[in-house]
Amino acid sequence: MDDRAASRYATVHALKRAGYDVIEAETGKDALDLAKQIPSAILLDVKLPDIIGYEVCRRLKANPRTNHIPILQLSSAFIDNESRVYALESGADAYLTQPVEPNVLVATVKSLVKLHEAESLASLSANQWQATFDALSEGVAIFNQAGQIQRCNRGMLALLGSSFAETEGTHLSNLLDGSFTPLLKDDGETKTEEISWQGKHFRARIEPVFLDEIATGGIFVLSDITREKIAEHAALMNERLAATGRMANTIAHEINNPLAAITNLLFLLKGNLGSKDAPDYLASAEAEVARVSRIAKQILTFHRESATPVCVDLGSLLEDVLALNNPDLLEKRLSIKKEWTAKVEVEGFPAQLRQVFSNIVRNAIDASPEGSNIQIRITPTSFMRDTKEAAARITISDRGVGIPKKNLERVFDAFFTTKELKGTGVGLWLSSTIVQQHRGRIQVRSSDNPERSGTCISVLLRARQDRKTGSS
Repeated sequence: MDDRAASRYATVHALKRAGYDVIEAETGKDALDLAKQIPSAILLDVKLPDIIGYEVCRRLKANPRTNHIPILQLSSAFIDNESRVYALESGADAYLTQPVEPNVLVATVKSLVKLHEAESLASLSANQWQATFDALSEGVAIFNQAGQIQRCNRGMLALLGSSFAETEGTHLSNLLDGSFTPLLKDDGETKTEEISWQGKHFRARIEPVFLDEIATGGIFVLSDITREKIAEHAALMNERLAATGRMANTIAHEINNPLAAITNLLFLLKGNLGSKDAPDYLASAEAEVARVSRIAKQILTFHRESATPVCVDLGSLLEDVLALNNPDLLEKRLSIKKEWTAKVEVEGFPAQLRQVFSNIVRNAIDASPEGSNIQIRITPTSFMRDTKEAAARITISDRGVGIPKKNLERVFDAFFTTKELKGTGVGLWLSSTIVQQHRGRIQVRSSDNPERSGTCISVLLRARQDRKTGSS
C-alpha cells in the first residue's frame, strides 16, 4: 500500500518476479478493506494520503481477524531510528527504508510469510491440542515442580466442580480436602491412588515429567470410578447370593445325615429306656447333635463380615472352606493334600478371604478328574525378594485339563469364563479384586499338556507372623 505509483510499481514488480500475487491499494482505507481478504503479508507505507501508516498498522493489529497477518512498513521519509522504533511499537513486524534493494525486499517478505505460516501451523496445532485436551473424559492437569496446577482441561473442572480460575494456580494438596497429599511424595515414580470423597470414588494418577533427567513437574490424571465400584459391589453381592445358594445345599446335605441318625437313635431309645444300651444311644445322639452344631457354626461364620481388618488364621479359614465344599469333594472322590504351618496369620476381612479361597477351591474341584487330588499349601515367605517383609503364600493346585495359553491372560477379567453356561466369569475377577484390596498379589500357572496338565493358583498376602512349617 503506497500512494506513489512509481514506488508501488517497483515494489509490485519485484514481488511478482519472486512469484507472489499482489493486490495494490493507494490509501489507508483501501488497505483496511483489502486486509479482510487475509493476505499472507502486508507491505505498508508510512506516509499515506488519508491515514498515517502507523495508525493503519495499529488498527490491523487490533482487529482479531487481521492481527496475525505480518506487516512490513516501508518509508522514504521517516528513516531515523526513532521512526523505526515507533513503527515496531505500533505492531509492525519489520521496517525498511526506501529505496530498498529488490533482493532485500523479497528476502524480508519471504521471511515474514514463513513466519506467518509457522505461527499459523503452531496456532492450529495448539487449537487441536486444546480441543483434544478438553475432549478427554478424564480430568487432566499439568503441574509444576512446586505442585501447583498450571493448566487443566474441562474434564478436571467437571470432576472437581470448580472453574478454571479456582483450579489453575491451586496446589494439588488443596484439592478434594487434601485427598491427594499422599501422592505428592517426590520420588520420581508414577503413583496411583483410589480415594472416596463425598460419596464418590476416584482414581488419581501422577506421571512425573523430566527434562534432562531433572523433574520439572508432572501430569495429574483424575477418573471418576463410582460406577465401576458400584458394578463391582453388585457383582460381589450376586456372587455371594450364589454362594448362599450353594451353602443352603451344603446345609441340607451335611445336616441331613446327623439328623437322620438322631431320629433313629431317639426311636431306639424310646422303646429301650431301661435297657443297658440306652446310655450308648444317648451318647451317639449327643455326638450327632455336636456334629450339627459344628456344621452350623462353620456355615454361620463363613460369610460373617467384620467392619475392620482382623487377625485371620489361614489354616482355620481354609478348613472352613473345605468343610463347606465337602459334598462336592466326596461326589468326585477327590482327596485333599494339605501342607501348612501350625498357624500363619494375616490382617484382613475373613468373609472376603473365604470368598477368594472358596472360588479357587471350587474351580479346582470343577477342573479335577474323579479320583484325583488337590494340593493346598501355605508357606511363609517374603513379600518382595529384596525385603524382609513377612508374607504367606497360599497355593492351590489341581490335576485338571489346564487352561489354554491364549486364555491365561484373561482369567482375571470380569465375565470371562471357560465354563460356558455353567460359569458367571466373576469368581476369579472378584478374587483378584479382593486380593488387591488386601495389598496382596494373585497369580496363575497352568498347562494343558495331556502328560502334565493342571493349574496352580498362588495368593501372596502380607503375613502377621512367621512360624515353622509342618504338614497335616
